[in-house]
Amino acid sequence: MKLIIGNKNYSSWSLRSWLLLTHFELDFEEINVSLRSEELNARLGEYSPSQRVPVLEDGATRVWDTLAIAEYINEKLDGAAWPSKTQERAYARSISAEMHAGFTALRNAMPMNIRAKRGVELSQAVQRDLQRIEMIFGDTRLSYSTQGPWLAGAFSIADCMYAPVASRLKTYGISLNQKAEEYVEMIHELPAMKQWISAALAESEVIPEDEAGVDIV
Repeated sequence: MKLIIGNKNYSSWSLRSWLLLTHFELDFEEINVSLRSEELNARLGEYSPSQRVPVLEDGATRVWDTLAIAEYINEKLDGAAWPSKTQERAYARSISAEMHAGFTALRNAMPMNIRAKRGVELSQAVQRDLQRIEMIFGDTRLSYSTQGPWLAGAFSIADCMYAPVASRLKTYGISLNQKAEEYVEMIHELPAMKQWISAALAESEVIPEDEAGVDIV
């Protein structure tokens, strides 16, 4: 398999797919495409009609869109990428779809930028998004704790979908309640997440439009 991704410092959607494949120890070749490169759309068009990353190639099969890739990988893993129980699986799918389609205010105000330490002004819409994140990371997560410590008990696609948000909280110095903070720290201690962060810190390319906020000294 091949996974086409963007810059590790900035590409939140790429992180989701990469984290899933890496955590579940699937063998794949990583192809990096600079998101600032000239003729970007033409380059990405070589891999996907959507001209976006990530894209998964598996022989003659090509899959784009993060959730589509996640479902494809779940089939490869015989269902292991979602929780095994029906209720937990339904919840994990629901919050994954919620992330896929929502949290627009948070994403726009706080683009993923692993190398940075920044401060941003939080609008009411961003604060509402953060309140929802705090609930998902905190009290709701703990309601599934008999099955494991992750968002829906066992580690799943849902955790991959929310990993970039956890990264944003670090970048912009956002504090949540203790229960939610424990999850943020836990996802950052995941070996695959550490590997991604290390690679992101080693990158030097700057994409100005993703350099939001002011530096925190």
